[in-house]
Amino acid sequence: MYKQLIRPLLFCFDPEAVHHFTFSAVRLANKIPGFSSLFKSLYEVNDKRLEREVFGLKFKNPVGLAAGFDKDAKLYQELSNFGFGFIEIGTLTPKAQGGNPKQRLFRLREDSAIINRMGFNNGGVDEAVKRLKKNKGVLIGGNIGKNKVTPNEEAVKDYEKCFNALFDYVDYFVVNVSSPNTPNLRALQDKEPLTQLLQTLQNLNNAKSSPKPILLKIAPDLTDEQLLDIIDIVKETKIAGVIATNTTISREGLKSINRIEAGGLSGKPLTKRSTEVIRFLSEKSNKAFPIIGVGGIHSAEDALEKLEAGASLVQLYTGFIYEGPALIKAINKKILEKA
Repeated sequence: MYKQLIRPLLFCFDPEAVHHFTFSAVRLANKIPGFSSLFKSLYEVNDKRLEREVFGLKFKNPVGLAAGFDKDAKLYQELSNFGFGFIEIGTLTPKAQGGNPKQRLFRLREDSAIINRMGFNNGGVDEAVKRLKKNKGVLIGGNIGKNKVTPNEEAVKDYEKCFNALFDYVDYFVVNVSSPNTPNLRALQDKEPLTQLLQTLQNLNNAKSSPKPILLKIAPDLTDEQLLDIIDIVKETKIAGVIATNTTISREGLKSINRIEAGGLSGKPLTKRSTEVIRFLSEKSNKAFPIIGVGGIHSAEDALEKLEAGASLVQLYTGFIYEGPALIKAINKKILEKA
């Protein structure tokens, strides 16, 4: 129904406007008595064999929603009714910011892809915390970044502020230094500044009575040498794991006219590369840390490839938009078939 009726209608309109409309529609539907139960009955797969324990957390299934969809933690409760095992909110910054000028979100229908240059638009971490205080049992990841106006030399302070504000309200953290849409942010992926950033956060974490898992989200555009650096950094700082991968700046093989737009590319063109990165990290580290696989998952088979390449969990974003919530159920069903 989604791909035949709903998606063609939604794709007639501006992507960002559709995103806000969809949020309102899902929120409204869940307020109607019985609708949240209906969504769960349609999309949720409950089976003990789907449960995963990763970096000390228990996930009811391994399929999550990637950061960027519910930036401000406005819809995580309702989105969990579609069968996700966990929801990652953010990227959040210390202060609210509007992001880059519109238009900043583009569909590439011929490529089953999206280009975004949103620029960490969000209402600030404190506003998100107010909503997270109302959480009723959803496993939440908190994706954190720096404000655009904060120079890289002071970036650590922004991450510290977000970490401290969110600590009591999320189950794990994701350090985002790999978005291509904040100027110079990816320079923080270099070995020295990245080690310093992660070690600072890990020191804060270890001072807590019950530390939370900290993960690093990396770009798919890193070289093998840089990926080996990532393995060394994870080992040195003892963070919990890696999310592979964020969006790409590559435009190789694209057909759509929108390929000329600046920003991060997600969707099917990323499928192969993100899986390659997962496999490289898993093999070269001898499976030393958990990996969450994300990037170009548009089918159950795509998800299984990432799990077989070394991912412990997977996340959806663009595939969720193109394929609809039935994709979550399909992945969980396929995992059970292989169990």
